[in-house]
Amino acid sequence: MNSVIPHWALPQVAVAGSDATFPVRRIYCVGRNYAEHAREMGGNPEREPPFFFMKPADAIVTGGRMDYPSQTADLQHEIELVVALARGGRDIPAAAALDCVFGYAVGLDMTRRDLQAELKAKGRSWEMGKAFDQSAPISAIVPASRIGHPRRGAITLTVNSQSRQHGDLADMIWPVADIIANLSGYVTLQPGDLIFTGTPAGVGKVERGDRLEGAVEGVGTLSVTIV
Repeated sequence: MNSVIPHWALPQVAVAGSDATFPVRRIYCVGRNYAEHAREMGGNPEREPPFFFMKPADAIVTGGRMDYPSQTADLQHEIELVVALARGGRDIPAAAALDCVFGYAVGLDMTRRDLQAELKAKGRSWEMGKAFDQSAPISAIVPASRIGHPRRGAITLTVNSQSRQHGDLADMIWPVADIIANLSGYVTLQPGDLIFTGTPAGVGKVERGDRLEGAVEGVGTLSVTIV
């Protein structure tokens, strides 16, 4: 069957140590999954049910450069562990959830914070504060078959070599298996889905020319320059 418009390129992320790529289907993000970040954003740090939002698949950035977006004067960084799924399903038990994981990456949930705050104050969806072009820089995905399933380890971000964020994966309110289980109760997860698992405290503003360097212990590093 002919297409009425040209087909677009499938968003893909490199697989570390391989010539293979990981095709991206959807990007899910978990909000306020570290207690200290919940506090700095004025939220409840207790273990309430997680909440989710999404970014388009083509929001990923793999080339090390991110264009400063329009409609904001307060672009902020959020460093995160990213989960890449090789299997999916509906109502996945937490005990079986890690069997769905292909691997892990380092990601940035970039946020137009001023726009997000304005929309929240008006009781409107704050999707445009999160789901904009190039809002999801990501490193190569490292297969879980090589590194296992990280449950603890430093997660950090520097901006122009100055420390901004420093936490530990063990501080996540909802660990990876619980996130997958909970999210699969809302939607049927599929191979190719990415899950950004939340950020530790210390989110802050970046400007054009800033160099962001993130790391998740045992997973990898990510370097992005805002242009």
